[in-house]
Amino acid sequence: MQVNHARERLARGETVFGSAVQSYRSAEVPRTFAAAGFDYVFIDMEHGAFHLETVQDMIEASLSAGVTPIVRVAESLYSLVARLLDAGAQGIILPRVEDPRVLEEALSWMRFPPAGKRGYGVNATMIGYESRTFTEIMEHQNRNILAIAQIETTAAVERAEELLSVKGLDIVMVGPADLSISLGIPGQVEHPLLVSTVERLIARCVAHGVVPGIQTRSAEMAKAWAGRGMRFVGAGAEHAMLLEKARETVALLRGAGKPPNF
Repeated sequence: MQVNHARERLARGETVFGSAVQSYRSAEVPRTFAAAGFDYVFIDMEHGAFHLETVQDMIEASLSAGVTPIVRVAESLYSLVARLLDAGAQGIILPRVEDPRVLEEALSWMRFPPAGKRGYGVNATMIGYESRTFTEIMEHQNRNILAIAQIETTAAVERAEELLSVKGLDIVMVGPADLSISLGIPGQVEHPLLVSTVERLIARCVAHGVVPGIQTRSAEMAKAWAGRGMRFVGAGAEHAMLLEKARETVALLRGAGKPPNF
């Protein structure tokens, strides 16, 4: 059965880096991210228009390539969380978390009893066609899932102590874009108010033994937040990376000038 390598690195106190897949409906994207050396792939079903079948292909590609597949659901529903875990996802991101009671319920769906109340619907592809007992599968899954709550509003920040106290929470991931809007400074992701708000949240996470994380729009922003103490750090998305590299390549070619005449 597959081990969650990103979770293992976090348990050793390391920082892990990933990138989002939001637009391109191809399992080759996770394989590319794995080859590049990312620790995890953030498959976005909140802002991406992917169907479950497409996401399953991405999850399987990630697992075969040795990179951790983590899926953000569109909303906190058991029917979404359970099906994605049964498809092999090694982590679930819950968006727009504000209510500790809602979070507690959603986290319970991610692990089998007695740690939670996930229903047993394991399929052979999820465990690599290995012959395992119920107990072995349940214990392995419980050990290898990352439960992630996303904080994106001032309401969530104000209830951070309650949210961080919910049992079973592994990571809190900041959404800086929506948080900047909630703070009244839309898009100003380096504004002192946003930076200080997030830095206080990092300190609270550390105090509660929860890994602080963030999804950013660029490698530069990701590097800056890793330096500030974030340990689960997302750097951009596949469509932005391709466009950035394409522009860089075209600029290089246009600057080469015309070839000499012979």
